[in-house]
Amino acid sequence: MHPPLTQSKRVVDPTGRGYLLLESHPAGCFRSVELMRAEVPAPEKPPARRPTVLVIGSSAGYGLASTIAGLVRYGIDGVGIGLERPAGHRSATAGWYRTIATDAIARQLGSDFSFLNADAFADTTKTETLDLLAERFGGVDHLIYSVAAPRRTDPRSGSTYQSVLKPLGKPYSTRNLEFADDGAANLREVTVDPANEAETAATVRVMGGEDWSRWVTALAERGLLRDGFRTVALTYIGSPLTSAIYREGTIGAAKADLESTAGALTEQLAAVGGRAYTSVNGAAITQALTAIPGIPLYVGLLRGVLGDRFPTPVEQSLQLWNQLTAHRPEVDECGRIRLDRWELSEPVQAAVAERWQSITPETLTELADIPWFRAQFRSLYGFGVPGVDYTTPVETDLSWPNPSPH
Repeated sequence: MHPPLTQSKRVVDPTGRGYLLLESHPAGCFRSVELMRAEVPAPEKPPARRPTVLVIGSSAGYGLASTIAGLVRYGIDGVGIGLERPAGHRSATAGWYRTIATDAIARQLGSDFSFLNADAFADTTKTETLDLLAERFGGVDHLIYSVAAPRRTDPRSGSTYQSVLKPLGKPYSTRNLEFADDGAANLREVTVDPANEAETAATVRVMGGEDWSRWVTALAERGLLRDGFRTVALTYIGSPLTSAIYREGTIGAAKADLESTAGALTEQLAAVGGRAYTSVNGAAITQALTAIPGIPLYVGLLRGVLGDRFPTPVEQSLQLWNQLTAHRPEVDECGRIRLDRWELSEPVQAAVAERWQSITPETLTELADIPWFRAQFRSLYGFGVPGVDYTTPVETDLSWPNPSPH
């Protein structure tokens, strides 16, 4: 898709341990993006005007799915930001290759969409991005904020904050789904000590709304907010079964801050008739999810209950775009867009809870969809993707896409 920087073709294997793979497969990542594109229906007619969109976190998870859905269905122009590592001793990160593939889609569709490999938290990144948006488009219609980061350096104070995945108030014990080197699944009891106040505050500084707010403020100060500008930050509530480590834990405190930020931003955006929302997406397998104790098991059980009715990130991102472009988005009593009602419906949660209570090592593969979970996890790194020959050497040292030539 992009010319290699050097000749470094080799067979790439999924080396690593547990949920951390040390290599990514370029052809597998390209193919996974193609499969995501295939999920998106073409527009019934060309858009009257191409919306200009800034996607922060465009190389993975829901940010990637939203970018692909926006390009194919809504004809978006704009900028996507991700922070990825190029090839060196090992392959590049999966997001590096996924961005190359997403850039190819944008060019095929005639979209003026550029990708920056940069730290979204840095003021220098904001300046570079806003300069590009001002030069190319003169304004922005939508900002999608989808950032899951382990740490953040505040460029204004110089302080670096580390996020933690911990409960609040008391220890949390649960069973976690883990995989041995041979791929066999097992359950392991884990206990996580509660966070202290400093850890909680640091997690809010990383995963809360402060940086989202700075992006919107920076756009406003540069006069780049178009009339009716809408921005959304992606969030998650999840099941009562995992609430102690998630919604009632440190990350939940950060998500609560994100939601309160939406209200403050909406007041700020009144001058341009704009709105800020949070979108409560449903469960999905992401690299961030696998690090949270108990959640891999929960998602495996959820898939065991739902089977093929489990919506993909692309399906949910299409719903998000439908809401963002609607005259009046449907929101809950807290002003949030809800894409998780399928997950939190009473019958689904009751069925998952029954399995959660009764599961044993012997019934693990019966009650949870283990083959699906492992395939989804490996595909995050480009492995196990249908239609890819993993015995063939592939070029790993590929260049990041150049800015769109438009």
